[in-house]
Amino acid sequence: MYDVIAIGCGPFNLGLAALASGVDVDVAVLDSRPEFTWHRGLMFEDAMLQVSFMADLVSLVEPAHHLSFLSYLKDNDRLYQFYVREKFHPTRREYETYLRWCAAQLDSLHFGHHVRDASWNGSYFELTVERGDAVETFEARHLVVGVGTEPFVPAALSGLPSERFLHSADYLFRRDDLLASGRVTVVGSGQSGAECTLDLLRADGPAVSWLTRTAAFTPLDYSKLVLEMTTPSYVDYFHALDESARDKLVKDQWRHYKGISSDTLEDIHDVLYARDLSAAPVELQVGVGVVSAVARADGIEMTMQHADSGKMFQHLTDMVVAATGYRNRALPFLTSLDDQIRRDAAGRWIINRNHSVQTSDDLAGRLFVANADLHSHGVAAPDLGIGAIRNATILNSVAGREIFRLPKSTAFTTFAIPG
Repeated sequence: MYDVIAIGCGPFNLGLAALASGVDVDVAVLDSRPEFTWHRGLMFEDAMLQVSFMADLVSLVEPAHHLSFLSYLKDNDRLYQFYVREKFHPTRREYETYLRWCAAQLDSLHFGHHVRDASWNGSYFELTVERGDAVETFEARHLVVGVGTEPFVPAALSGLPSERFLHSADYLFRRDDLLASGRVTVVGSGQSGAECTLDLLRADGPAVSWLTRTAAFTPLDYSKLVLEMTTPSYVDYFHALDESARDKLVKDQWRHYKGISSDTLEDIHDVLYARDLSAAPVELQVGVGVVSAVARADGIEMTMQHADSGKMFQHLTDMVVAATGYRNRALPFLTSLDDQIRRDAAGRWIINRNHSVQTSDDLAGRLFVANADLHSHGVAAPDLGIGAIRNATILNSVAGREIFRLPKSTAFTTFAIPG
């Protein structure tokens, strides 16, 4: 019998296991993968994390924790090199190395465990778990669901053959195929689309088109006072708003978490300037959306619509990279609990401030979520910097006491009206 079973082992549930390793809460994390990995298909050599090293698994709750990023640097004899480097943002590759270093020290992680079903028997949760050819039963008082997201492909691109199409999540696995093509089109202008485009431009190989429906290749809003919207203070304010007000804010705040790093945009412009002298053609176009796409003998024909004029035009390419984002994974293992979970007007789970899901009274155990609460907790939800605070909140709730002291003030900005 575990106090908590966390399903899925991304950075957030890995952080839950890390914080729980030093307290009296018995946690198990189950993941169907054979080992911990993180965004391998986009692990470019120079790709930077978009948050500070302090957004590790534990530091914003327990800075002296033995699984902090600084502890990782010390353990690997890299502390002075990082100090002299004078950059708060580690590379994405080093951050994954840090995460794997943490995972190797935690006995509570169980890989190769696929959760087939989770049900409430009146006293505790029962999980049916496949482990190779065997089927086992796990028991827990509470659950944390953190299975992450999966690549999203819009309907207009979903019918393309796999040999000519890929999602940006698989970019590095298919890079050789792309470089061998005559024409490559990247659709989507978030950070992933920008990084894929930059890599193609640097390779100086195929003709490259970068198309987006947004009105510009928009930079991530990373100004300091805007970053206060990823703090617990803003989460408190956002969660207390009406559902309609929250939905409007999430729609308007996409630049705070879906924009492109200014450094990446500068690198792209530098490469474009150099490549303009002698290379395959490059096309960048904003304000255009994909209406349909079909594979023909001479390539892929995409029907595009220009947003400002409403006019249609054709775009021909050999391969398409869909940098079209991610969506929450389906949760078939929770089917037996569906009737006990309360939903809002849009059919989404109603999530309490402590990240637990509102359920019927006969479900005494609590069901928590990690990074599936953008609609209830705002733009901080997918941010790595909120992970430690979220996990400390969950562990405090499970323990029924303040195991971890949470900060009382985290922003200079006041978001609510006075009084």
